[in-house]
Amino acid sequence: MSSKKNRVIMNDDIRATELRCNVDGGESLGIISFDEAMEKANDLGQDLVLIAPDAKPPVAKIMDYGKFRYQEEKKLKEQRKNQVKIVVKEIKLSVKIAENDVAYKVKHAREFLEKGFHVKFRVFLRGREMAHPEAAREVLKEVWPMVEDIGVMEKPPKFEGRYYNMYVVPQK
Repeated sequence: MSSKKNRVIMNDDIRATELRCNVDGGESLGIISFDEAMEKANDLGQDLVLIAPDAKPPVAKIMDYGKFRYQEEKKLKEQRKNQVKIVVKEIKLSVKIAENDVAYKVKHAREFLEKGFHVKFRVFLRGREMAHPEAAREVLKEVWPMVEDIGVMEKPPKFEGRYYNMYVVPQK
């Protein structure tokens, strides 16, 4: 299951005859034979792990590999936990949208912004509406004053394909 990149060469899998060997904790044993390094690792009850297989001579470290892997996984979990997930909610509008419908959709957008979500306003242009994309821009200009007190315009209204898009993020 592990890929070649993640594969760790350790103990009897090491094919080098001479190694530059270090002990976990900083002590350097210098360049010694593979047999001496394995003997030292066994005396300490730890593993001989190849760190730099391409070096001349290869570099190995005597360490408790199980403990090392556990600490690495713990670090990765901590990093994932501290990541901020950005949720983008999309509000779809049209050029011919009624005034009360705009108010209703903006009410939902305000709720999303208050919860900390990013909001993407999209005005879809159908058929002949493509000839006048400025109408879609006007709809977004009408929406912006209704959310500017709680949001920041991250991207101003921009024409992309059949849509006019505007991104609004919550204020800090």
